[in-house]
Amino acid sequence: MKNSFLLATAANTALAQFCEHQWEGRFASRGTDDAQTRLDVAPPPLDIQPLIINGPSNNRIDLIFFGDGYTEDEKDKFFADAMALAVNVTDGQTFADVVPLMNFWAGFSPSAESGVGVGGNPLDTVYGLYRDGTELRGVYYDKPEVARAACQSTEACDYPILLGNDPLYGGLGGTFTVVTASPVNGPAVLRHELGHSIIDVGEEYEGGYAYFGVNSAQSPESVPWKQWYTDPGSEPKIQRTNMPIQAYPWTLLNTTQKWSQKFTSAGTYDTYLLQVSLSGMTASSDLRVEVDGKDVGWEINPELGVDRYIYNMKIDSKLSPGEHELSFTLLNKEIEGTAQLCNLEILEYGIAEEEFNFELKYHGLYPTFSETNKTSYRPTNDFCTMRSIYSPNYCYACLEGLWLALLKPLSLIDNVTQTALSNGSTNASLDLLPLAEFREIPIPHQEAYTILWYGADENTVLEQWTNHTSAVFARNVTEFGVEVRFSSEQIRVDEDGVLVQKERYVIT
Repeated sequence: MKNSFLLATAANTALAQFCEHQWEGRFASRGTDDAQTRLDVAPPPLDIQPLIINGPSNNRIDLIFFGDGYTEDEKDKFFADAMALAVNVTDGQTFADVVPLMNFWAGFSPSAESGVGVGGNPLDTVYGLYRDGTELRGVYYDKPEVARAACQSTEACDYPILLGNDPLYGGLGGTFTVVTASPVNGPAVLRHELGHSIIDVGEEYEGGYAYFGVNSAQSPESVPWKQWYTDPGSEPKIQRTNMPIQAYPWTLLNTTQKWSQKFTSAGTYDTYLLQVSLSGMTASSDLRVEVDGKDVGWEINPELGVDRYIYNMKIDSKLSPGEHELSFTLLNKEIEGTAQLCNLEILEYGIAEEEFNFELKYHGLYPTFSETNKTSYRPTNDFCTMRSIYSPNYCYACLEGLWLALLKPLSLIDNVTQTALSNGSTNASLDLLPLAEFREIPIPHQEAYTILWYGADENTVLEQWTNHTSAVFARNVTEFGVEVRFSSEQIRVDEDGVLVQKERYVIT
């Protein structure tokens, strides 16, 4: 059975994770001593409703959304926002394969004011969510003790998620995952931050400082995902790439003067990618993005409105050796004061197939460059949401890590029922986690249970009951055993033995 997941003491200051994400201190800390973290703060009144339920809380991983900045009149909106997020990350993508191990809940507490604070000033809300400035970046909480009390007041809280009533980008990872109700960015930030919290992995994108876990290698000789190499015979082959420029301007653009920065290329690569994060735009005609005076053809994502978005523009030509200029020219004076350039980077690539594999699901050895330009390695190019938050997928290394992290505190056996038969024998029946043939919604990946039964001799398998969920024991048998093994093509290495459970039971 699972242990309670406990929360670390909140730090006073959040550590910046640049443009994409920020987190408060270390990723979610879990322990077993409730007294060490409980503070003398009463929990807020909570109306808890089920969203997606797959089994009893004592043998499922419970994720719960706690609403902040939702007034009493916005109660229905909160439950709708929470349901939309839960469905987005479980319906056919991200957590779809592991969702039988998870429950999603929503806990409503009315706030006196609607929305999320800005400029470092929380509103009068339950958990005090706020932005440090007006930029669409991190969203912090001012009342961690209240959030902790809310989580500890219910059995349905293994991973607490603070959901801010705000339609724009923002979030935080760590003790509490923070997301907003942004239709596009809310689910994207949620799946990424839960990857940190549940799998316990670091980043895969450039410019960060936390690179660790099953998706990170510090050298080609210490790769934890070797079992997932697409072409093991060619590895370790470092994909050839380079980052000549990365910047986090966080600057408001104006029509008077373009924003520009120079950079240098060695000129030895074949193509390049320009990635830029923008907010406050209203149309493609608002902005011109140029490299060396040539328009690269930036176009707005029409789903976003003024929300922030990370754009990728692949340029199928090489940069010449020497100095270059990247520039951003605002063309719409009406959006001065809101149009913002958040971050930018250029990545150069070697010759396709020969030096760099662009295949989406190819798992190999891809360099990642930290804030100090230190190189580590990740499994895929852009397949994983830990690198590209708009990807709905985890790479195979992260997905395997997700499976193992979720299964570790759980029992493969939900319940064992004993029934006395008229002849004095006993029928023992198993209820297993709803995986493999017990799934309500099948998945296109192979997985299976193996079930072995034992009688009084705990080393002798009762072959007639193998792979049956029930077995019959004679009246003179006083105890029995069962061994359950789960296998999945999405799990290739199980160092902790979480895929096997062997138990003995006394016949009652």
